[in-house]
Amino acid sequence: MSDKTFATPEQSALGKATTYESEYNPGLLFPIPRLAKREEIGVTGNLPFFGMDIWNGYELSWLNQRGKPQVAIARFLIPADSPFLIESKSFKLYLNSFNQTRVASTDELIQMLQKDLSAAAGAGVQVSLTLPEQFSELQFGELPGMLLDRLDIDVDQYEPVPSLLTANFDDAIVEERLVSHLLKSNCLVTGQPDWGSVQIHYVGPQIDQENLLRYLIGFRNHNEFHEQCVERIFMDIMRQCKPQKLSVYARYTRRGGLDINPWRTNFSTAQMPSNARHARQ
Repeated sequence: MSDKTFATPEQSALGKATTYESEYNPGLLFPIPRLAKREEIGVTGNLPFFGMDIWNGYELSWLNQRGKPQVAIARFLIPADSPFLIESKSFKLYLNSFNQTRVASTDELIQMLQKDLSAAAGAGVQVSLTLPEQFSELQFGELPGMLLDRLDIDVDQYEPVPSLLTANFDDAIVEERLVSHLLKSNCLVTGQPDWGSVQIHYVGPQIDQENLLRYLIGFRNHNEFHEQCVERIFMDIMRQCKPQKLSVYARYTRRGGLDINPWRTNFSTAQMPSNARHARQ
């Protein structure tokens, strides 16, 4: 990896004038170490969760060997235990570099994508393509669970306040899935808004729903990447509410043809959640 592996988000292409390259260039990918932000939320040593960053790319195009453009929707699975996340604008620029690149087959394209993205993330990245003849098979779906947004609450905090999170430690253990569409955070570098929906699935003392909703709304003025926000939510709930098991899954709306959907869990038997596109995606 190049020296930029250890660069900061501010040194990436975010918020800067950019030349869009249309011929293959894996050097456009900009990895960012996960460690610093994890240390900030108290994650050191062994990770207290596992999971995936599920990326969907809707603007993938390349040329076949005869020069005819091809299109597909791509899914990228980046493991949560990879040492690096990939900065999203660099990801977009990298995908755009295929626009005038001739590739012999979709299998070869997948191999190229997996090789480059795995090198950037520092771990194996899985890539799959949905081709145009399969587009009609794609379905929409919403996160299952009780909607927190039904609650009529007063809100006056627009930064995350972990102390808002409370649970009833005196009553029986419960299992719940709680959902909110009111998640909004901002890009760590540019401050541009990132809109999302989030599902909290837990087994443990019952979490106070009004305070959980206030806490989630508290990300509204918070500057952090998608993956970092989800890990912060996971750690704050674990510390404050002490569930036995916890999953946090966020579905963010796309920017630049990419959406990012981080999932973190400590359910030992957890299966990766559905990648169904939501109404806002």
